[in-house]
Amino acid sequence: MKIMGILNVTPDSFSDGGKYINEATLEKRIKQLIREGADIIDVGGESTRPFAEPVDAEEELKRVVPAIRKIRSMSELPVSIDTTKAVVAREAIAAGATMINDISALRYDTDMIEVAKSFNGEVIIMHMQGTPEDMQVNPEYTDVVAEINDFFQERIDWMEGQGIDRARIILDPGIGFGKSLEHNLTILRNVSAFKGHGCQLLIGHSRKSFFGELLEIPVGERDWPTGIVSAYVERTGADVVRVHSVGETGKSLQLVRALS
Repeated sequence: MKIMGILNVTPDSFSDGGKYINEATLEKRIKQLIREGADIIDVGGESTRPFAEPVDAEEELKRVVPAIRKIRSMSELPVSIDTTKAVVAREAIAAGATMINDISALRYDTDMIEVAKSFNGEVIIMHMQGTPEDMQVNPEYTDVVAEINDFFQERIDWMEGQGIDRARIILDPGIGFGKSLEHNLTILRNVSAFKGHGCQLLIGHSRKSFFGELLEIPVGERDWPTGIVSAYVERTGADVVRVHSVGETGKSLQLVRALS
C-alpha cells in the first residue's frame, strides 16, 4: 500500500492551515515528507473542510504552482494536484504534477475531463454528498456502501465513455465528506466492498472529525488513530492512504506487517 503525504498550502485547512505558506516552511515540509517515506505528495490550495469557503482559480494557482515546482526541484516523487478546477489542474500538470485528485469526481468543472484526457496520469475521484459548504449539515443514506458504489459505477462508466482507461481511475469513498460518524465507520468496516470495480482504492481518513467524536481527542492528537486505521484498511484492500503524518503511519504499517 502507498502512503500519500498531504501538503496543504492553504491558510484555513482544518488541521494544518497556514503552516506551509512561506518558502522556508514549505521546503521543510517537503523534506519531511520525503524523509518519512511518502510515496506520493498531494498538493492542495483550497480547503475542503466542512463549511469551507471556495477560493478563485487565480488564488489557488498562486498557492499550488510554486509548491509543485519546489517539490520537482527536490524529488521525482509522484505529485497529485488536489483541485476541482480544470485550469488549476492543467497548470499544475505543466508545473510537474502527475496525478489529479478531484473531490467532485469531475462533476464541478466540465473542462476537467479534457485535462484528464490530456495526460496519462491517474485520476482520483471521490464520493461526496453535498458540497464542502453544506455536506455535514444532515448527511443521510439508506445504504451508504451501496450508494457510494452506485456513484462510483456511474462515474467510471462516464469516464470510460470519455476515453479514460479504468486502470487510471482511483476511487475514494470520501471519509468525512457528507458522512456521519456511523457512515464513516461503516465505510471503514467495508473497504473490500469497494474493490469490485477493478480500480485502485484510496482512503483519506487522516485526523478527521470522526476520531474526535469517537475518541474525544483534538486534531493534534489524531495521528495515532490515523495510523491504526491505515494498518487496518491495508489488510482489507486499500491501495493508498492519504495522511498528514507519513512517519507515524509508516511505523504503524511496519508494526502490523511484522505481526502478520
